[in-house]
Amino acid sequence: MNQYLLLIHGNEKTATTTEEWERFFIAAKASGTFKGGSEVGKRKILGDITSAGSSAHIVGYMRFDSGDEQKVLALLAQHPVVLHGGSVELCELPKS
Repeated sequence: MNQYLLLIHGNEKTATTTEEWERFFIAAKASGTFKGGSEVGKRKILGDITSAGSSAHIVGYMRFDSGDEQKVLALLAQHPVVLHGGSVELCELPKS
């Protein structure tokens, strides 16, 4: 079983709707892979702020667990941000 972190970029070209998010969350929960997530709120950079890249374009995250990456990718093709011309970033979390 692999764990994935999905970073949601706030770059959709048109506005998403509540109904689209509801449909996506129903599908995500039904997939059995969705493990939670949240919007990203207020941020603080600690340490060397002069060399830190901004993460202001990351507006939320989701976590998925699956032994089948293709299943997660197929689900994410229905993500509202993707459907509206934006992007999401799927990151595999290393096993510790």
